[in-house]
Amino acid sequence: MAAVVGAAIVRGGRVLAARRTTPRETAGRWEFPGGKVEEGESPEDAVVREVREELCCEVAVTGWLPGEVAIGERHVLRVALVAAADDTDPDPVEHDEVRWLAAGELETVDWLEPDRPFLPHLRSLLATDGRG
Repeated sequence: MAAVVGAAIVRGGRVLAARRTTPRETAGRWEFPGGKVEEGESPEDAVVREVREELCCEVAVTGWLPGEVAIGERHVLRVALVAAADDTDPDPVEHDEVRWLAAGELETVDWLEPDRPFLPHLRSLLATDGRG
């Protein structure tokens, strides 16, 4: 299976959610930004590249949320915990909106199914941060 990575960008006790614009069947739904790991690329490097391409900001991978989720029959998703390298606000290129969500706000957006299994662990991390 081909690897796909998502980025749970955490800052100030909140995580960034991004709303898709394409393809049509997923437009308007929310996800962790990210994409496919290219041949010869590490998952960590793919996260950094994808965030740079999609949000025009720099991040550093600090760990991985537990588990992985199949996307169809050919891809498997892992989600990295990442820290924004600076306080630059993301400038979405491939999404029409981004939101910073606290632990109690994670269910206020319509997440794509592959991202949902990562929410309980992320909620716990944000809540124990003391600010979420």
